[in-house]
Formats: sequence, structure tokens, C-alpha cells
Amino acid sequence: MDKLIINGGKKLKGEVNIYGSKNVALKVLVVACLTDGEVIIDNVPLISDFITMIEIIKELGGEISFKDHCVSVKVKGFAGERVSLEKAAVVRTSFMFLAPLLARVGKAIIPNPGGCRIGARPIDRIIEGLKKMGVSIDYESEDGYFHAACKNELKGVDYTFSKNTHTGTETMILAAVLAKGKTVLKNAAEEPEVDELISFLNKMGADIKRIESRTIVINGVSKLHGTNFKIGADRNEIVTFAVAGIITEGDILIKNITKNGLAEFLRELDKIGAGYEEKDNGIRFYYKGPLKPTDIVTSFYPGFMTDWQGPWAVLMTKANGTSLIHEAVYENRFNYVNELKKMGAKIDLFNPVVENPEKFYNFNMVDDKDSYFHAANIHGPATLHNGVVEVSDLRAGATLVLAALAAKGESVIFGVEHLDRGYENFEKRLQSLGASIKRISEV
Repeated sequence: MDKLIINGGKKLKGEVNIYGSKNVALKVLVVACLTDGEVIIDNVPLISDFITMIEIIKELGGEISFKDHCVSVKVKGFAGERVSLEKAAVVRTSFMFLAPLLARVGKAIIPNPGGCRIGARPIDRIIEGLKKMGVSIDYESEDGYFHAACKNELKGVDYTFSKNTHTGTETMILAAVLAKGKTVLKNAAEEPEVDELISFLNKMGADIKRIESRTIVINGVSKLHGTNFKIGADRNEIVTFAVAGIITEGDILIKNITKNGLAEFLRELDKIGAGYEEKDNGIRFYYKGPLKPTDIVTSFYPGFMTDWQGPWAVLMTKANGTSLIHEAVYENRFNYVNELKKMGAKIDLFNPVVENPEKFYNFNMVDDKDSYFHAANIHGPATLHNGVVEVSDLRAGATLVLAALAAKGESVIFGVEHLDRGYENFEKRLQSLGASIKRISEV
């Protein structure tokens, strides 16, 4: 097990590159399994989740080759229809292999998906949609697998998601591209990553259009072909490094990015008085003086992204006053708060009074528990100090690293494997900006 040792209090300065989006990279691997042609994907992040997805494709009979940050995928045919329980437990996107297996083989045996434990992350919205497309699907508690089959070819449907679902929208798109007839998805997710996936599929010969902000129409085609595709920058990485520059009172240029998909984050930076500047070769983020408090409610796109709330929380420990974060996407996403409190953060968790919780919250209310809190008051400015902390999930890990970078003294962070799921060479890139951070491997 590895740990990070961070001596904080150093102003981070310099330039940094951002790797391809994790949320796109994992899913384009699944898309590549919809064709027997070669798919070449550039700018992939070499993170542990991506490697796990590659291993699943190999087990299913796919041919994989790597060159730097470019991967070639070719799945002439599937060697089986069962996804490894061990590997699926690591990465949630493994559940999406349902779509290519059903489309090309007619059946799929998929484990209950894993990934970060930040909430129940229900898949009922996906299962309901697939059943309407002609799929029979049942969960066998004895073996921990979903057993899905389609006697005839998948059929197009009109389907409305009861609540917004990013992965659900993408899985239904993947199932619909080779289905017979037209599929109309309403209340569909509109994140930039979804549209990036649609562009990729259309390059492969799919017929997909977003006709309204939350309505997507897919006309099924008989076959997809191979193609080349380059993944765009990861929005979560951008926000992490932007906060690193501001919270350490530094100045960081994030190279080769634009404001696309960052509008809500940048608006909040304006409110708190943080500095950013769009340049010809990227966006500069810097500290320009005392920060103001702000109130945030997380939401699906185009709202403030739930993955940003941890980094934003630690940034607000530096603001002058009390800030609020209200988490409306996941029912249990403040696991990092107790660790931040060990480092001197002043945070109170509570449950706000909400007039219509079923409508307001995007999670299923049946998954909520009395022990879960949905909001945090963050009192600043707080002087963060060194601590020994444990990472519980990917974004919480980035949050604790940011806190340690801003804190005085030496901090120790355990559970680094969570960070490796979403950040490539994280500590090395921070070192290049002047951070005192090193990884120590323990046998």
C-alpha cells in the first residue's frame, strides 16, 4: 500500500498539462466493442480504472495495443459473455458492457458494478430502459451477477428517464445504436462528455442527434466501423489543478484547455474573487487576494458538478465567512469532512429543510439514511495544519491532497490507490509546480 508525504505551505507556480477525460476514456473503450473494426483512441489517461477496463476487454476476446497515450482496440468477436466479478468490482463503467454484448451476442452476464462508494448510484434507470428494448434481465443474488438476454434484436423505444443519469443515458445510447428502429431518450443527460461520446459514435457510423437540450434521437444502424478519435481534457483534473493554484496562493497555467464545460465553476470563482485568465495556450488560475464565501448546490450539467464539491469545500476553508455546499446528486458524499477536520477545517454537516425532496434530490430517496448529511457549512478562514488522513474515494483523495498542499507542516495520506483510479502521475505533476510531495510504497 502506498502513501503520500506532503510538506505544505508552498505556493504552486508553473504550467501543467491535463490528460484525457476519465469519464470519456472508460466509455469509449466500451463503444469500441460495438464493432469488429479497429478503433484507435488518442490522449487516453493511463490510470488504473482504464487499465482495468482494458483487461476486461482482453478477457472478452479483444485485441489491445498501446503506444504512449494511444490505444488500439479490436474486438473481432466475443470469447464469452461474462465479465469478471473481480475486475467489475473495481470500476463501475464495467456495467456498460451490457450494451455491446447484447447487441452482438444477444446475452450478457454482468456483475453488480463497483467503483467509489459515494452513494448507492442506482442502475434501476438503466435496467428499466433495457427491458423496454426487449431485454430480459434479472439479478441473481447467489452469484452477484445480472443475467441479461435478448431473444431477438434490440428494438428502438421512446424512453424518459425518471431522474437525470449520466451513465444511464450513455448505456441506453450504446444499446440503441445497433437496435432496430428509432430510439428517443427524454430527460437525457447533457454533460459535455455525453456529447463527446455521441461524436465518437457518429464517426463510427451511428446516427445520433440531440434535438433538444435533454432529448436525444438515435436511429439504429446495421453496423458500425472502426475509426480514430482523440479524447478531450478531463474537467475534474482542470478544477483540481485550478484549486491547487488558488488555495496555495500560487499561479498555474493549465495548458491547451478552453472554458468549455467550466462555466459554472468559473462563475463561482468570480463570486469568491479568485483569479483566472484565458490565454492563447490555456487558462491561468491564480490567487489575487482574500476570498469571499459562497453558497453552492451541486447538480447535473449545466449545474455545479458533484465531483467538484470536495475541492471546492477545501477552497472555502480559506474564504472569509461561512460557505454552504448542498449536495443534491449523491446521498452520501461528505466522507472526507472528518479527515479535513483533523487538519483544522471548521465544517458542520446538516440536513437542510427541502420542500420536495423527491424532486429536489437526484438520488433515489429509498437509498437515503438518517446517518447521511446532504449539506455542509464551512467556516473560514481556517488555518489548516498537518495531519494523518485516509482517502475514502477518488475525489475525496484529491480534496485531501489539496488540503495538505495548503496546510502548514508534514501530512501523511493513506489510500493513494483511490487517486490512481483517476489521476495519472498526480504527485509528479504537482512536483513540477513546486509541491513538496513524494510517494512511499510499503510492502
